[in-house]
Amino acid sequence: MKTILAAYSGFLKGTGSSILSALQDVPSGFWPCRSKMEKHLQVISVLQWVITFLTLGACCTVLLIYMFCTDCWLIAAIYTAWLIIDWNTPKQGGRRSSWVRNWTVWRYFRDYFPVRLIKTHNLLPSRNYIFGYHPHGIFCFGAFCNFGTEATGFSKKFPGIKPSLATLAGNFRMPVLRDYLMSGGICPVNKHSIDYLLSRNGTGNAVVIVVGGAAESLHCAPGMNSVTLKNRKGFVRLALKKGSDLVPVYSFGENDAYKQVIFEEGTWWRAVQRRLQKILGFAPCVFHGCGLIFGNSWGIVPYCKPITTIVGEPITVPKIEDPTEDIVDLYHAMYIKSLQCLFDKYKTRFGLKESDVLYIQ
Repeated sequence: MKTILAAYSGFLKGTGSSILSALQDVPSGFWPCRSKMEKHLQVISVLQWVITFLTLGACCTVLLIYMFCTDCWLIAAIYTAWLIIDWNTPKQGGRRSSWVRNWTVWRYFRDYFPVRLIKTHNLLPSRNYIFGYHPHGIFCFGAFCNFGTEATGFSKKFPGIKPSLATLAGNFRMPVLRDYLMSGGICPVNKHSIDYLLSRNGTGNAVVIVVGGAAESLHCAPGMNSVTLKNRKGFVRLALKKGSDLVPVYSFGENDAYKQVIFEEGTWWRAVQRRLQKILGFAPCVFHGCGLIFGNSWGIVPYCKPITTIVGEPITVPKIEDPTEDIVDLYHAMYIKSLQCLFDKYKTRFGLKESDVLYIQ
């Protein structure tokens, strides 16, 4: 029993030792086999992230309110006071933890799909960067694993570069969830947060923006190679204002993690999705993966499909305080061309055909 508890602690905290090695002293009949045990740990690691992202913020908010009605009201009051004092921290670079980013659980998360990070060019620590991540998928598994953790060795592949994955600002209004996200170097995708990282936090910063956002997630499905980019120019304008280089990033397999029911434009269900997207800031997708126990059943566990993230060549961007629309359009067109070239160069290496094309919406 002590061995099992030690292994569980290592799984959550990432002590650096192998969990499976910690289980060597357990009687051989306790676990079915080593490979099955490893697979179970991988499933648990992915499932905890999905459930955490979906429910942690709401559950902790309800719990905090409930505590005010109990004898624990003082604890809730102290936490709320600290929350108010700490409110602007996510906009000011956050509070990343290298310890959390190196948890063992993220390596099991990586191996479940598996997720890979491929470097194509060096990035200079003397510059700042805006990574445009494509496609969104349902949960951005590739973006989180590569840039929100050290599971794929980002810091070793890009020494001197500190990634900050940008996500919905609403997540940072949720107690506990905000701290969990910040510990991974995740920041709000708003002007104040990105401005701080690119202007007042030195150099060697890489802000990762999932350009397609919620709108793109409504179109993701296995085998779908399309990105929402044609009218997304805000990140290019921001790069020009800050003089930050643009880096196209494409993840092959991101759309294969879940199957989604895609409603036709003009239908009542699509209208509901669009309306909720404007209200909530994210798209309520109707999707499913596989079951927790039976792989051929439906559930929220994503499918074991490889996700390979390619970090492309940086586009050097000059600093222009007030860029004209023509300048923005020029660099936007350069970015689209660079992304398409990146897709075409690597598509056949990761399961696509030579005839497959990237659709820009």
